[in-house]
Amino acid sequence: MVDIIGWYEQHFAQIRADYFRFLKFQSISTEPECKTELIECAKWVRDYLAHSGFTAKLIETKGHPLVFAEKKASHPNKPTVLIYGHYDVQPIDPIELWESDPFEPTERGKHVFARGAADDKGQIFYAMVALRCLHELGIPLPANVKFCIEGEEECGSLGLTHALPAIKDVMKADSLLVVDFNAYDEHTPAISLGARGIGTFDVTLTGSTGDLHSGSLGGIAYNPNRALVELLSKLYDDEGKVAVDGFYDDVIEPSPAERDAYPAPHDKSYYAKAFGLEAFAGEKGRSLHEANVFRPTLEINGMAGGYFGAGFKTVIPSKAIAKLSCRLVPGQDPEKIRHQIEHFLRKHCVRGMHLEIAYHGGAPAFRGSLHSKLAMAVSKAAEKATGTVCKKMIAGGSVPVIAELAKAIQADAVGMGYGLETDKIHAPNEHFDFHRFKLGFITVAGAIKNL
Repeated sequence: MVDIIGWYEQHFAQIRADYFRFLKFQSISTEPECKTELIECAKWVRDYLAHSGFTAKLIETKGHPLVFAEKKASHPNKPTVLIYGHYDVQPIDPIELWESDPFEPTERGKHVFARGAADDKGQIFYAMVALRCLHELGIPLPANVKFCIEGEEECGSLGLTHALPAIKDVMKADSLLVVDFNAYDEHTPAISLGARGIGTFDVTLTGSTGDLHSGSLGGIAYNPNRALVELLSKLYDDEGKVAVDGFYDDVIEPSPAERDAYPAPHDKSYYAKAFGLEAFAGEKGRSLHEANVFRPTLEINGMAGGYFGAGFKTVIPSKAIAKLSCRLVPGQDPEKIRHQIEHFLRKHCVRGMHLEIAYHGGAPAFRGSLHSKLAMAVSKAAEKATGTVCKKMIAGGSVPVIAELAKAIQADAVGMGYGLETDKIHAPNEHFDFHRFKLGFITVAGAIKNL
């Protein structure tokens, strides 16, 4: 590890330059106008891995291309680890809240600010750098290593999901390392042995063929904004539970041992200080930690309808739109949840209002083994890198394809990463820092060695 750390310090200027180049690609997977940038970004990732001693290629999907790379161990019959990450990023809106261009990486203090700085370009890139280091130092790989780096994680991983039946043998591995998770806290590393599943929807209510004068037709036309607010308010009961019929029917409650294995890293005072939170959600009788990792949720992610410009425009809008997402836990089937939510919305919508529901896809929750070889390998590597005992976590967020990918290649899945909740991923001014980047680099190199 002395040689590995020495290589990192000697090559830091080039590592920084490559990281910044990676961040400059406007690889927003949800925006059609970014298609060319996504392809160029995928090619850049492929070429980086090719110059690191891997056989690397692009695999075309129904969506954005997948980067696949592999390199054999120094001896046959060694275990194989598949490293998963993604090169696509979230949209940048609201752009006016960014303090610098989201695709021009900027260092302020110890942090690098850019879209994707942490999620997931910063994290998957330190894994790529770790394998380049081993290659350039001539250190024989003690395990077979494969990379699967996709371009649609931020919009549901549909391309990879559809391609899996045809490429699962190519992806075959003993272990799946997902480099897209958080540390326990700023000073404590963690491995993530689970994440919640997800489902996403657009809900549109249309009340008329065009916007109406709120004086001439006020009191006559039912306002779609009002209808939408009333409909969405019915999604929750007075005790914080989702009111959709059957929503909790298949939830598998964690055992006492599972609860004890994943302690809560934060309390209310932390969230109040870090995010200015004063109002807390969750179900009555459930702790914040339980509500975040062991219980499902249904959130309203966006609402729009009517006029939002300067001044005032007295209209009854023709339509109102909401974006909903649910986070799912073990036992819940995304398709079943989809139908339950759609049935609930249709049942409670104002009569005469035209309701459209667009489902963007979903994925189940995943759980890894506390005692897998990969879990132990990563934990030991993180402890050596940081000098601190590695914690175990279940993530409240989602990496949609992991459950299906792990099942398809028949591998144990383990998440790792050095992200923090304060990195503002998915928000303006996303950032990461080179101290945690270096810890990730050392941890990945050490985990491969430990395997």
